[in-house]
Amino acid sequence: MTLTMMDKKAVRAEKTAWPQWLVREFEQERQDPNGCVGTELLSESDRVRVWTIRLKPGERVGFYRHVLDYFWSAITPGRGRQHLQDGSTVEHAYRAGETRHETYRNGEFKVHDLENIGDTELVFATVEFLKSANAALLVPQAKRPNG
Repeated sequence: MTLTMMDKKAVRAEKTAWPQWLVREFEQERQDPNGCVGTELLSESDRVRVWTIRLKPGERVGFYRHVLDYFWSAITPGRGRQHLQDGSTVEHAYRAGETRHETYRNGEFKVHDLENIGDTELVFATVEFLKSANAALLVPQAKRPNG
């Protein structure tokens, strides 16, 4: 059975005003979309990009944009907080092996950040499918393997 984030119940969800530094960072991503959906691009072919996210407790990766169909798998269990493009803040618990699949129609996208609010390293693998309804966003050379 394929599950999406729509199937995942948040541990906590609220819609409160974000701090100004977060609002500024979100606005910057809106003006210059960030297609780096992980902390490291491990591999890329003409069909897929394979990313990892590794966050120690308290670490955060800033806003980034999903435009391609993709799936992610939690490699380690943990807890994360995300600020979403609709202005909400959600917290989720993840279990090792948990996987979610997301698809986007032409023009659709999702923007969010991710902060490790647990007490262990939070690790995800994400695979993006380059043949999706939307064109892939550029990835800076510095984020590429051997970049």
